[in-house]
Amino acid sequence: HHQTYVTNLNAALQNYSSAISSGDIAGQIALQAAIKFNGGGHINHSLFWENLAPSSSPDANPSSAPALVAEISKVWGSLEGFQEAFKKTLLGLQGSGWGWLVKDNQGLRIVTTKDQDPVVGGEVPIFGVDMW
Repeated sequence: HHQTYVTNLNAALQNYSSAISSGDIAGQIALQAAIKFNGGGHINHSLFWENLAPSSSPDANPSSAPALVAEISKVWGSLEGFQEAFKKTLLGLQGSGWGWLVKDNQGLRIVTTKDQDPVVGGEVPIFGVDMW
């Protein structure tokens, strides 16, 4: 699944480079959607894998991230309150997409992105869940 995004991204980037070299503007524009989709799939899945831990690992316990749990509790009242809000938001996605806990200049927020669109702008992803 993830490897397919990497393979397709590499092919699109190679074709994009060729289109640039040959001055093929229409070809460059046509490849942008494939680069965004497959590049987003690669970025999103890379972040996803980095956030996994075996259930037996101490890192899988919320007590391993007290500052994050405290910040979550400030926003949603408790870790359980966050889990309910996150679940409700993700189940509201139409089609495929991602649910993210992000931090921006105003604090923590839950956001969604469509298909393989990555988190962009001033939002820093804390973790994400692939919904498809």
